[in-house]
Amino acid sequence: MRIIKIPVSAGWLKKTTGVEQGPDKIVKHLEDFWFSETGVLPVYSFDEVEAPTQKTIFEKIKAQNEFIALGGDHSLTYPCFQAFASNHKNPGIIVFDAHPDLMETTDPINHENYLRALIEHDIIKPQNIILVSIRNSDPDEIKFLKDNKIKYFPMSVIADEGIETVCDAIMSAARKFDALYLSIDLDAMDAAFAPGVTYPEVAGLTSREFLYFLHRIKKLKNLKAADIVELNPDKDINNITALLAAKIVVELC
Repeated sequence: MRIIKIPVSAGWLKKTTGVEQGPDKIVKHLEDFWFSETGVLPVYSFDEVEAPTQKTIFEKIKAQNEFIALGGDHSLTYPCFQAFASNHKNPGIIVFDAHPDLMETTDPINHENYLRALIEHDIIKPQNIILVSIRNSDPDEIKFLKDNKIKYFPMSVIADEGIETVCDAIMSAARKFDALYLSIDLDAMDAAFAPGVTYPEVAGLTSREFLYFLHRIKKLKNLKAADIVELNPDKDINNITALLAAKIVVELC
């Protein structure tokens, strides 16, 4: 699998400082895993976007077929998905995140509004977005979700309906896309399992629950690319979050 390191920290008011260390930390911990849980020995090749900007990220990703991008903050998903969408018809995205990232669009785009920018810039259709694990949202974001009829599965719904039922619904919707992009903000997991993120949030997914989703989504034949974002080693505890991020890479490969 092609691993693209994108050490970008473009957070609003420097809120994401530290996440630029994330890609190297994840790659280092790949050495801690020999096989995936399905018995596969992952084989990696590595590349990096040096001095990353939206333009340089776009250009690097545009040249890729299938890849996993390692961040870095969530703003990188804008140029990554923009490049992905330019290579595929009817692309869709599944986002695991504690937050919708649908705040009012700014220039430059940041980790709090990249998804709204993708919609407003006509890069993705709202009906081709699936949000999972959100549990801390601005009222304006919820209004935007409902006004644009975006599919979203907050933690309250996952708890009420059950992980298997929700995953069935996600799989059914995602099969309709010609090409699928998976974006994983590590704060989708409960802070007990992922303390080393920009905005740790309680009452999220356990790491095992997330892997249930991941193993099923990986079976979708249209899954072509993924990113893993918001690891902040400065906030991590005993490398718990870095190990989880590396584990996700192994299971994706």
